[in-house]
Amino acid sequence: MSHATKPAHWVVAGTSVALRSPLGWISGWLRPGWSRLPGHGPRPAVKGGPIALRDGSKVLIRQVQPADAPLLADGFARLSPQSRRMRFLARKDQLSAAELRYFTDVDHHDHEALGALDQADGRGVGVARYIRDASDPHAAEIAVTIVDDWQGRGLGTELLTRLSARARCEGIHRFTALVADDNVAMAALLQNMNASLAGRSPGTVDYEITLTPPATTTTTAAAGFCQDRVPTPC
Repeated sequence: MSHATKPAHWVVAGTSVALRSPLGWISGWLRPGWSRLPGHGPRPAVKGGPIALRDGSKVLIRQVQPADAPLLADGFARLSPQSRRMRFLARKDQLSAAELRYFTDVDHHDHEALGALDQADGRGVGVARYIRDASDPHAAEIAVTIVDDWQGRGLGTELLTRLSARARCEGIHRFTALVADDNVAMAALLQNMNASLAGRSPGTVDYEITLTPPATTTTTAAAGFCQDRVPTPC
């Protein structure tokens, strides 16, 4: 499963630059080491927790950090050409050194990325990312990419659920997503997250997800995200 957005992405997850998405370009305020909002400098990544997927396989989900660049490169190499196209909305054969830095050196406030590691061998198998909208601080664009061998196990749902909780804690109220019109798996994932159709363009579909504010979120797991950043699942 892959979801495209403007260039960005950790495969411990995965145009030519994508045509429209903000994850496909590097805005000045999102460059590594800089945060747009006063009082929100880059934060250190924290340890996550293990979870069991519906097929019994186990992964560790945690925040991405700069040292993960090799994991990202390895994950990208394991994506099929189709998954890469779905992610970037164009052919994409490799990640540049600048992209690897951008995808892994995130501030965990305006730019968050959660990666999943196979507990059996430590390799990256998926990532979910948001980047805050420069024109609307309460909105962010998302991307989710799962290595082909791990698709269909429910990992995308686990990552996006945790990313949603992280975003709520950082004051984000709405997600947007730009998806290839033939990306059936990503469309299904977004619809399961109560996404609404926001528009269509040639070759792509726009979705929007309204996030429930933290004060009205009652699940222990979601509450833990605000307290511990990325807690172990309940």
